[in-house]
Amino acid sequence: MSKWLPKSAAARRWLGLTPAYVMIGIFMLVPISIMAVYSFLEPNPYGGVLPEPSVAAYVKLFLEYDLEDNLVFNPGYINIIFRSFQLSIMATVICLVMGFPVAYYITLQPENKRNIYIYLITIPFWTNLLIRTFAWIIILGRGGVIETPLLNLGIIDDSLKMMYTDGAIAIGLTYSYLPLMVLPIYASLEKLDFRLLEAASDLYSSRFQIMTKVVIPLCKPGIVAGCILVFIPCIGAFIAPNLLGGGKKLMLGSLVQFQFASARNWPFGSALSMLLLSAVVVALIFYARSARKKEYIQGTA
Repeated sequence: MSKWLPKSAAARRWLGLTPAYVMIGIFMLVPISIMAVYSFLEPNPYGGVLPEPSVAAYVKLFLEYDLEDNLVFNPGYINIIFRSFQLSIMATVICLVMGFPVAYYITLQPENKRNIYIYLITIPFWTNLLIRTFAWIIILGRGGVIETPLLNLGIIDDSLKMMYTDGAIAIGLTYSYLPLMVLPIYASLEKLDFRLLEAASDLYSSRFQIMTKVVIPLCKPGIVAGCILVFIPCIGAFIAPNLLGGGKKLMLGSLVQFQFASARNWPFGSALSMLLLSAVVVALIFYARSARKKEYIQGTA
């Protein structure tokens, strides 16, 4: 069997990677290419596209035709894009603020207990995301788990109206993707040499200085990875905005779904998807540069 294999190591390596490249090409590059082409075509009123080149989908992101058939600035889609980035950044920051202490606490535990805590962190992923998000309707909704005790105790007289708000969406996003923040940070903290903390303490550093000057810089790769792993799914989230936002607080993922399913404007939906893809690529480039910079610093140290 081995006589049919290439003799050079490079050829064998390429042969071994060929199935992965084929899968990536078929299931990622081809769909992305189709989406990119569709974004530069005319929409078919009944769905699909017409084979006529056009940049109308990208123009629609910022402009629209008024009653006199003149192009005027339309802030509607800009507001949706801004809300998507705002809520995604908010959810990422909340996940970081909540996830870092959890990861640090797990790192300080005995080794036999760490696996139990990691196991507990990953349990929510065993349940479907739709069910987990729907549970927040019972918690935040009118007469829900939060409101009912407060009403019975007379603390409030009317509904808190927590549902169908940006805050409800941020809560849903934070709950959904918090484990994606904890795990990378824990992976970085686990490799931390705690003798450095003792040395900093011996040099009369306060706990705050130890955390900001030693711990956080050393686990920065995990923090960056966690922020990217949370931000990317948040920016394209669909379930949380639809259920907790009630369709009133659209985000990019919901807008893309609406264009393909209801509005039947495939080119505009493709243009929005390309915008979303660009945001993801920028985030990944930022992470790659951070990782490369860290490797360079370690290599020159």
